[in-house]
Amino acid sequence: MTGHLTRSKLGRRQWLVQAGKTSAAAMGMSVLPLSIQRALAVPAARVTGTIEDVAHVVILMQENRSFDHYFGTMSGVRGFADRTAPKLPSGKDVWWQSDGKREIVPFHLDTQTTQAMRVPGTPHSWSDAQNAWAQGRIQEWPRYKRFQSMGYYEADDIPFQRALADAFTVCDAHHCSIQSGTLANRVVFMTGTNVQPGLTRPAVDQREAVINNANNRGQELGRYAWTTYPERLEQAGVSWRIYQNPADNWGGLLAPWESFEAFAATQPGEPLYERAMRHFSLDDQRRDVRDGTLPQVSWIIPSPVWSEHPSASSPLQGASYTQQVLNCLVSNPDVWSRCVFIITFDENDGFFDHVPPPAVPSIIGPNGELAGSTTLSESIAGHYYTNSIDDVSATRPYGMGPRVPMYIVSPWSRGGWVCSETFDHTSTIRFLEARFGVHEPNVSAWHRAVSGDLTRCFDFAHPNTDQFPALPDMSYATGETLVIEGLPEVRLPEHPRVPEQDPGVRYSRRLPYQLSAAIALDAQTRSLELQLENSGEAGAVIHVYDNLHLDRVPRRYTVEAGKSLADGWPLEADGGHYDLHILGPGGFLRQFAGSVPAAGGTYALPEAKLVCLGAEGCIEVHAWNDGAQSCVIKASPNAYRSDRPFALDLHPDQIPRTVHWNLRDSGHWYDFTITCPTLPGWQRRFAGRLETGKDSVTDPALGASVR
Repeated sequence: MTGHLTRSKLGRRQWLVQAGKTSAAAMGMSVLPLSIQRALAVPAARVTGTIEDVAHVVILMQENRSFDHYFGTMSGVRGFADRTAPKLPSGKDVWWQSDGKREIVPFHLDTQTTQAMRVPGTPHSWSDAQNAWAQGRIQEWPRYKRFQSMGYYEADDIPFQRALADAFTVCDAHHCSIQSGTLANRVVFMTGTNVQPGLTRPAVDQREAVINNANNRGQELGRYAWTTYPERLEQAGVSWRIYQNPADNWGGLLAPWESFEAFAATQPGEPLYERAMRHFSLDDQRRDVRDGTLPQVSWIIPSPVWSEHPSASSPLQGASYTQQVLNCLVSNPDVWSRCVFIITFDENDGFFDHVPPPAVPSIIGPNGELAGSTTLSESIAGHYYTNSIDDVSATRPYGMGPRVPMYIVSPWSRGGWVCSETFDHTSTIRFLEARFGVHEPNVSAWHRAVSGDLTRCFDFAHPNTDQFPALPDMSYATGETLVIEGLPEVRLPEHPRVPEQDPGVRYSRRLPYQLSAAIALDAQTRSLELQLENSGEAGAVIHVYDNLHLDRVPRRYTVEAGKSLADGWPLEADGGHYDLHILGPGGFLRQFAGSVPAAGGTYALPEAKLVCLGAEGCIEVHAWNDGAQSCVIKASPNAYRSDRPFALDLHPDQIPRTVHWNLRDSGHWYDFTITCPTLPGWQRRFAGRLETGKDSVTDPALGASVR
């Protein structure tokens, strides 16, 4: 059995440089100034070969873009060619969303012929976010978010953002923390929570003020009382600063700490005031970088016009501002050689993203019955919120929310990498924890179990071995150049067409996941037991969609590292039939379909289980027959392999048969389906990436060719 990688004849550096040149050429612009190129070429200051070599962390949070909206067509990431995506209750692929009257698929926001660079914003509050998410069914998105929410950009439209991802590291499993708007997510970003610690059911006005995010209601309804992470840094003696203009931050909406009692009460001359409430511009930051006085941790708050917020700003202006910050940081090579620049977005506005966000199980019964379960011993009660949704009182999990872009820009993350570990806004705080040792107790046990700390985005041990493409120069992108009023407004295409994703692989950071899913059938009770096991280094949320009942809320299971759980699935109402679509992080997919015959019959009952041997770079399929009749099963590749299916004869009472193969030629990715010709409808599909403990490549089968 042999396989191949897309673009296998291109070396890593050659392929990445080509990607960078393509992005620059698309806009007909020159590359970055020589000073920036020299700064990008500065090697990391490797002293210990660990995270301790990081002296400065600079954090820029932009506004209101989803991952698919920016990167759905980008090669290598989990975008529009995702073969693991769930189906809608209609039975169609997740791309075929509806506004209640017509089907709308993701469509190109053409910035050359329309006003797409200034595409209007869409609803992004608690109620519309919950309805579009539909507790995991992800249905009728444009009904609640408007048709513009299905628009996406291509590389030619956002060349700087794409080139930044080509040059450094992009995270394609980074989520906002709450299914809501700006203030809700920025509060989590700065404090690790949106709930008053110690209160299982916090005051409704506090929670609503954070979640609903209506006209900065946090200040109208009273200040928040819990401790922010900047305060913890202050107490620990870690230097920090917030670069912002307090008079130009949307009335404090972009600066959530201003809604907290400690900051509201602080006075000139006091540390909180001097480091967070003063006007610090990029010129001030440039001075700090030049003089070697840049704090250990700094947050940057742009004015609305540079924030990338739809309507108020644009991707072009956001790119210009990001480049200004990058210019500032790299103006002193000694500072940049010890600096991490994190760029992310607070929430998705209403822009569509197809990946089901990790969340605690939904409550589906009047007595608090859960659709799924968790191995956590700590209560997850604080992860639910009760509010009126479409005039119906309902309790919903409030996070995580849709994916939002995140770039990790530093001398330790160069080279066009993708990191697919699950992250959210608490991950940035946890990275600061890992570097400076300042613990944030507000981050919940659930978040710590399933959301990473960003450290796998870096290579601290060997940082100076990679090259990277040049970035295009965005310095021309001032407000005066955005003359687009003469172009027509964005309109839906007459004929919907599912978008394509660029083919090709990128290098991918190792992931901490080692998941297993299996089922056990019981003919006596005509039921199924789902068995989930996590032998990896990090917890995971596993989504289970019932393809026979796609209108139902999917079950979600939080399985901590080193733990397992099982759950029953009654089948009698479906005549013994089942079809489960199981999704986990890192491209993990299992599908189990078939039927349990009535008790007392004579039949074949084949079963198969996948065993991952990461240290050996191999997988094994163990197959057996629990029935009374012999049968034959056939395994057919869905991707990566071109060989013919193999067949196994399974006889009753025979010891399990084993098929073993190496995944080296596919970058350790696999995707195959096992069927039984004498049992129509019976299948077992296994897909994902075998984690070997080493960095690898992104899914080679992602791209236009598989569509």
